[in-house]
Amino acid sequence: MELTDAYTKLQPYMHYLLAVLCLVVVVYKLTAFFVKQKAVIRSIEAFPGPPAHFLFGHVFEFKQDGTDLFKAVEWGKQYPYAFPIWFGPSLCFLNINHPDYAKTILTSTACFKIYSLFCFRDGLLVSKGQKWFRHRRLLTPGFHYDVLKPYVQLMSQSAKTMLDKWESYAHTDKTFELFEHVSLMTLDTILQCAFSCKTNCQTEGGNNAYIKAVYELSDLANFRFRTFPYHSDLIFYLSPHGYRYRNACKVAHAHTENVIKKRKEALTEETELGRTQAKRYQDFLDILLFARDENQQGLSDEDLRAEVDTFMFEGHDTTASGISFLLYCLACHPEHQNICREEILQVLGGRDTMEWEDLSKIPYTTMCIKEALRLYPPVPGVARKTTKQYTFFDGRTLPAGQKYLCDNNLYIKTYHLTYGLYLKHHI
Repeated sequence: MELTDAYTKLQPYMHYLLAVLCLVVVVYKLTAFFVKQKAVIRSIEAFPGPPAHFLFGHVFEFKQDGTDLFKAVEWGKQYPYAFPIWFGPSLCFLNINHPDYAKTILTSTACFKIYSLFCFRDGLLVSKGQKWFRHRRLLTPGFHYDVLKPYVQLMSQSAKTMLDKWESYAHTDKTFELFEHVSLMTLDTILQCAFSCKTNCQTEGGNNAYIKAVYELSDLANFRFRTFPYHSDLIFYLSPHGYRYRNACKVAHAHTENVIKKRKEALTEETELGRTQAKRYQDFLDILLFARDENQQGLSDEDLRAEVDTFMFEGHDTTASGISFLLYCLACHPEHQNICREEILQVLGGRDTMEWEDLSKIPYTTMCIKEALRLYPPVPGVARKTTKQYTFFDGRTLPAGQKYLCDNNLYIKTYHLTYGLYLKHHI
């Protein structure tokens, strides 16, 4: 009875109490933000960098169409070890472009939120720890030479379709977006090679729902990365861009699930991988479905969807970027283009398609490909988060929890092209 009377007396003031409570929560959140912000600033004070706006950081230093991310490489010449880049008042990561710095901290396998801005599920790109090691071990057979050899013919067919389209432009004054055509070709290739899925995406183009979803996701993910309020899931998902993003994700994920479902139905009566190989070449999806660890446990349905999404989305777009920049480099240097052309014609010997054995007979073309990747790596960096404190050779330290970005361009130069990168950059 007494409690009821007390509640009745307080009821007229309830809205004031709620307002005070909300104010306390807001003050607490702001205080926590500024404390965290101060800690971040303190941790990177030892690393000088380009001047940043107090609110927007370096956002306006990059073109808003996403085509000028290589500006970080220019800053790398001015700050040869490491420098901070700010996207808004809260997101800061240390851009590392010195090999000794990279060697010190690349042992960290913790991804940070930058990858969650994209539509990737928890696949090989963003997974970590034991899950990453398990998936990497299960997927390794998918990259064996015996698995890759049959792909050459399929790649040649996809390339021929693209070249037939280009031939129609040869005798006209029309211009066209090269990256769009190459992207469709690489998507057609990976769908056939990795998933035995034949489509007409090169001829349908923008009419294909999955193609439109992939382009929509690419544009929105880059726009979200450059717009710091959209780094908040709540703000982004409540925005019109977030609505478009979710719809595109649904289309892309539905396509992935449909590919897996059809393959499982086709393999209903197949109990051994050998029977599948006898009917057709073994593709990447076969590897995923038949993969087993030491406990004879395979990938779950969610893991299957994550890996298929990762390879379909990343595999075609990143390779298209590398090919486009290669063609750009060859167009800028016709003398090297002619040498590559003569070398390939000599290897073909009158044939119109490449074979697996031909790939080792074009060393000059291979060097041109690697040089184009060195000059124009499709992604400017690899993002990670430190899991412990690191001390560099010059005595500067980086605390645990700090975000960093390793600059691929300078890193490749230092290591003399020991490997190629198939990452992402929009033309």
